[in-house]
Amino acid sequence: VSTQSTWGILIEMEHTGDNSNPMTLNRHILSLQQQHKEATGDFTLLITSIATACKFISSKVRRAGLFNLYGLAGGSNTTGDEQKKLDVIANEVFISALKGSSKCAILLSEEEEHPITVETELQGKYVVAFDPLDGSSNIDANVSIGSIFGIWRKNDEGHEISDQDIMQKGTRQVAAGYCLYGSSTEMVICLEGHVFIYTLDPSIGEFLLTKTNLKIPSKGKIYSINEGNASIWEDPITEYIKNKKFPADNKPYSLRYIGSMVADVHRTILYGGIFLYPSDKKSAKGKLRLLYEAAPIAFIIEAAGGKATTGRERILDIQPKSIHERCGVVLGSVEDVDEVISCLLYTSPSPRDS
Repeated sequence: VSTQSTWGILIEMEHTGDNSNPMTLNRHILSLQQQHKEATGDFTLLITSIATACKFISSKVRRAGLFNLYGLAGGSNTTGDEQKKLDVIANEVFISALKGSSKCAILLSEEEEHPITVETELQGKYVVAFDPLDGSSNIDANVSIGSIFGIWRKNDEGHEISDQDIMQKGTRQVAAGYCLYGSSTEMVICLEGHVFIYTLDPSIGEFLLTKTNLKIPSKGKIYSINEGNASIWEDPITEYIKNKKFPADNKPYSLRYIGSMVADVHRTILYGGIFLYPSDKKSAKGKLRLLYEAAPIAFIIEAAGGKATTGRERILDIQPKSIHERCGVVLGSVEDVDEVISCLLYTSPSPRDS
């Protein structure tokens, strides 16, 4: 399948709404694989395994109320967050699916204190970092939640696993994605510099391609931030938000904040605007985790034509120092993010440097 014919099919389906010959996730990944003669199929199998995990989690989320899956599991994860029952289930499902693919060497999870080294006989060449269930504080309220993942390659397939394989910059990601469990289950994946949306059709149990080459508007009319933290914001952030509420042109931005990063980011990509979870006076290095939250989402945002920074530096350029490292996050439409950067540019150095 040539590149031209593949894209031609995708574009025609998108504009005509013809689902008589649906493009499934597996079929789409295979069509992209065929454009690379050196491809072994390992990456295709890895993505298929992640999709399977997301299908399983989606099923559990939709039946959580019926099978007593709401509430706390009775413990906390390595970052101090209380674990919900679905947190534990989602983590186990991701680990099982990724190990079972035999394509991974190392797994990094929000729910695990240490990296998981895959058994030698099952090892592959990929490093996968994931947040199995983002926004789990919203589970019991039946609010949209999601899963996030980033994929890297080992630096050298032949050598033993080292910290250099784990602590890689976001720029070195092969792919990244998230799955949103909302009114429908949608998987957003960034592949080869393009962003695709696949929607789960529960009647056939397949993710179907529903949007190609997704692009974020250059400027939006929505800002998304937890205003409950206003008392501990840095002054430039306070001033920026004030200007969004009370602008000189009397055209204020609308506030939309769900409290689930995947849901807030998904809306930001589709409608434009800005999502902020910045460093503040309480969390000088930020709150969101770099490897399995900020870096994968930043990879998607930039491929969609947006911008993702801490407010002072590009997220994808940050060199990780630990697997649960945190950072501030300011991402979205280019013009909106640039406005925040200009507010912070002439203030004190980044808290990460202190």
